[in-house]
Amino acid sequence: MARTIPFARTAAAARARRNKTLLLPMPRTEVDRLCLQVHIALDVMRRGMGNAGAAQTLCQAMILTGLLAEAGYAEATFDQMRNAEDVISAAFDRGRDSGVWSLDENGFRQFAVIVSTYDRQLRRAPLAAVADASDRLERFRVGESLDQMARKRA
Repeated sequence: MARTIPFARTAAAARARRNKTLLLPMPRTEVDRLCLQVHIALDVMRRGMGNAGAAQTLCQAMILTGLLAEAGYAEATFDQMRNAEDVISAAFDRGRDSGVWSLDENGFRQFAVIVSTYDRQLRRAPLAAVADASDRLERFRVGESLDQMARKRA
């Protein structure tokens, strides 16, 4: 009869496995699920059939892309992020005012680059970096400014 491989069941062994996992990229199925949501949001916004949720998904992907780039995973310039912020802010304003949630062709091209970068980052960056960026995004969502977070990190 086949024997199972004996794994240490100590807290130290569990911690070591968790630490190793944090050094690896995210599991492909999870990356595919997250990327698909962002690609769908980009597509519906391009077709003018978006909603607040799609715009929010793109906004969060934009912020995560910037945070992961800041951590050294891919290139993203300050101007690129600032322009994308202006594009998504205009989409939010337009959506609230007219009910049309969309990106114009220029905005779509800008976000297509960001979404492609986001895809690459999630496929290559270690889980620890993605978790840190996600944690920073969550703190930003509850009201902590990115400047405050930067001061805490320094």
